[in-house]
Amino acid sequence: MNAPEKFFLPDVQASEDTRRLAIQHVGVAGIRYPVAIANASGGAVHTVATLAMTVGLSPAVKGTHMSRFVEVLETPRSPIDGAGMLNMLTEMLARLDATDGRIEMRFPYFIAKLAPVSQVHSLLDYDVTLCAEQAPGQSPALTLRVTAPVTSLCPCSKEISDYGAHNRRSHITLEARLRGPMRIEALVRLAEEEASCEVFGLLKRPDEKWVTERAYDNPKFVEDLVRDIALRLMREPQVAAWKVISENFESIHNHSAYAELSGVNA
Repeated sequence: MNAPEKFFLPDVQASEDTRRLAIQHVGVAGIRYPVAIANASGGAVHTVATLAMTVGLSPAVKGTHMSRFVEVLETPRSPIDGAGMLNMLTEMLARLDATDGRIEMRFPYFIAKLAPVSQVHSLLDYDVTLCAEQAPGQSPALTLRVTAPVTSLCPCSKEISDYGAHNRRSHITLEARLRGPMRIEALVRLAEEEASCEVFGLLKRPDEKWVTERAYDNPKFVEDLVRDIALRLMREPQVAAWKVISENFESIHNHSAYAELSGVNA
């Protein structure tokens, strides 16, 4: 019996393109995939990430090979940290035969917390983005972005009121371009420590008393939040450049208070 005949399938993507226009970013976006993210205790947080994976395309080539991006995700790997993201970027560039590219991975990240008085355990979720990028002619760069929910209490309300003060839940977003290793937990903790009070997944009555009084004793405007956090980031040796955003969801208005501050460390 004759061996099965082999058919030649043309590689259309690799064919020449006569328009001679380079594409800066081409690849896949909106792909969801289960991932394990390395945590500060040496374990892993298992979550689902939404990814965008792109490379730069030569002006002489018609298209990139989209399936190869997914092949990179399918490669078995250890729980991902900053170094793991940069390794994934290197793998992607080699597999796509590209010199520049970017991987952006967005995911909910869970941190175990203990209530301040009862010490009851709960998990709190944070929005995290890891971005590894190789720009043309530059060294690989890693950016970590976290959004932490916190409590902020209005200093003006406290000052002018005979009793009480209005507070609000705030989202603090910290974005750091890293020059060295930095855990997600470290960036989250920095935001929480500078808020009027941090928030918890589970509180008992003694804990509610504690967080209420903690916020009252530590009032902060949206401007205070970004300035105080900026001062902390300026002292972080692992951070090359940074941005801080605070959005306070007002309890006495139907709008948010917003502040943004960015800088570059020497």
